Amino acid sequence: MTSSAKIPSVDPVKLDRLAEVAIKIGLQLQPGQDLLITAPLAAVPLVRRITEHAYKAGAGLVTSFYSDEDATLMRYRNAPDDSFDRSAGWLYEGMAKAFSANTARLAVAGDNPMLLSSEDPEKVARANKAQSRAYQPALEKIAGFDINWNIVSYPNPSWAKQVFPDQDPEVAVTMLADAIFAASRVDVDDPVTAWRDHNATLRKRTEWLNARTFSALHFKGPGTDLSVGLADEHEWHGGASVAKNGITCNPNIPTEEVFTTPHALRVDGHVSSTKPLSHQGTLIENIRVRFEGGKIVEAKATRGEEVFNKVLGTDEGARRLGEVALVPHSSPISASGLLFFNTLFDENAASHIALGQCYSKCFINGGELSPDEVAARGGNKSLIHIDWMIGSGEIEVDGINKDGSVVPVMRKGEWV
Repeated sequence: MTSSAKIPSVDPVKLDRLAEVAIKIGLQLQPGQDLLITAPLAAVPLVRRITEHAYKAGAGLVTSFYSDEDATLMRYRNAPDDSFDRSAGWLYEGMAKAFSANTARLAVAGDNPMLLSSEDPEKVARANKAQSRAYQPALEKIAGFDINWNIVSYPNPSWAKQVFPDQDPEVAVTMLADAIFAASRVDVDDPVTAWRDHNATLRKRTEWLNARTFSALHFKGPGTDLSVGLADEHEWHGGASVAKNGITCNPNIPTEEVFTTPHALRVDGHVSSTKPLSHQGTLIENIRVRFEGGKIVEAKATRGEEVFNKVLGTDEGARRLGEVALVPHSSPISASGLLFFNTLFDENAASHIALGQCYSKCFINGGELSPDEVAARGGNKSLIHIDWMIGSGEIEVDGINKDGSVVPVMRKGEWV
């Protein structure tokens, strides 16, 4: 059952530090600002600590929504067929309305990544598509960086079992908790200062890349020879960023990446994944795709290929890129040697690309651009945004200038 974890398995001091970092660094929640939290039921101990720190910071109203893995499975095993073409649009419309009123958003990740692995893949695909459509009004506020938002994680027992399948449940939870705390930089005495120092390092990377104004990046290594054109007037981000509401926040905890928007029509070549992609209960391994004119024209995988192709069929933008990110191979998450089955962590182990929706903030003056202006600069639009890893210790990355000259960016997976 999803509620079987015993609280003593998770270090309460570090859990409290994670809650404090989520409010003070992740969100920089402002006095009087409301907060909307989503989380799995198992994460109640963390949500309660976050709520306490939020009110201590002056939050106006904290509202939490919980997901229940057992209830989700009941739907797949008992609901009528037409249920899988529906989603709670009223809920996401309400969330979008809250975000329009400057409510901050915090998501606690931790659902069992393989929860739906034994369910009908057709129903899973239909349900995902229905939810993506319903979630669009809220997603636009998040992807558009209208408000300060943040994601942190909790060691749900069902997730811990996937990461450490050979361990007893209690030991697995403790091990996953320790891994989360280390990656989230809360295993030190002063995590708030540690995060400020880390943000300064990431800012130096983005400033260097923004000064270069590359027209493209070239990834080269085993199974990969890919040119990723960068969107016109693109801008690199990483670590702390300023949302449209003027609040500086860290959307992802942990984070090791610097990222920007590719040009939806200027991606060519082939690329292979370097880590599995865990998507909605399916592990998709050894992805190999070929791009022409920005679009995936050929896609294969040794495992989960059918599911991957269903993802690509979501809409027109699903076969194009919305993000490219650079992560050193020596990042703490890579060094851990763990596969978390969770994109929030696994994407920070390697350089990666994302299919689907772009971030409008990754443009110069992005907060002032209309959707048509974002598209005119090469930004992609889609119902999905799915990251998968293409970096490793064998991948070289070059920046390509407008005149075709080449500048080394990464060698053997490390910054030059």
